[in-house]
Amino acid sequence: SRPKALTIVALLMCLAGCAGSAPSRFYVLSPLVSSKAESQALKDEGCIMIGIGPVELPAYLDRPQIVTRVNENELNLAEFDKWAEPLKDNFSRVLVENLSTLLYTDAISIFPWKGSTPIDYRVKVTVIRMDGNIGGNASLVARWAIFRESDRKMLLTRQSSYSESLRSQSYKALVSAQSGVIGDLSREIAEEIKRYAFR
Repeated sequence: SRPKALTIVALLMCLAGCAGSAPSRFYVLSPLVSSKAESQALKDEGCIMIGIGPVELPAYLDRPQIVTRVNENELNLAEFDKWAEPLKDNFSRVLVENLSTLLYTDAISIFPWKGSTPIDYRVKVTVIRMDGNIGGNASLVARWAIFRESDRKMLLTRQSSYSESLRSQSYKALVSAQSGVIGDLSREIAEEIKRYAFR
């Protein structure tokens, strides 16, 4: 009968849909691993409070899906490979963790500031591009600036570009390489903070 046939068709479609769906995988960026070479005695230089932020990302990255680049004008959004939290929050936290490791200090606050301790130096970061391609490279282009908060003076502004090869053709390798280029940015920022805040 027709109702029975429709029921069978609907059941088959449901089974096909269930069989074809893959589980989503979720990723987070990782901070630098602390080392003695990067943990020198800046802690004895006095109580300097460093503020990070605001950190801005382009709108095309403001989504759960991991974005890869097909070519200069075409992007791909992963269907099953996603960020476990908003990328802006993950990026900001990893940057703070990296700088805390590199400068050997916990006196780093993330925008918006909390607490009553005044910020001495602020780092603003605008990500222009952060993507890559599976089996190729991860890239990061960012414009950043250091401000002295006492008189709101911009001490430095710079645009930096980084690239790191993926170790395998996977989203896990892509996220690992993206963590690496954020580490490179963190090192460059840390060196300039040392020059201005700890001289």
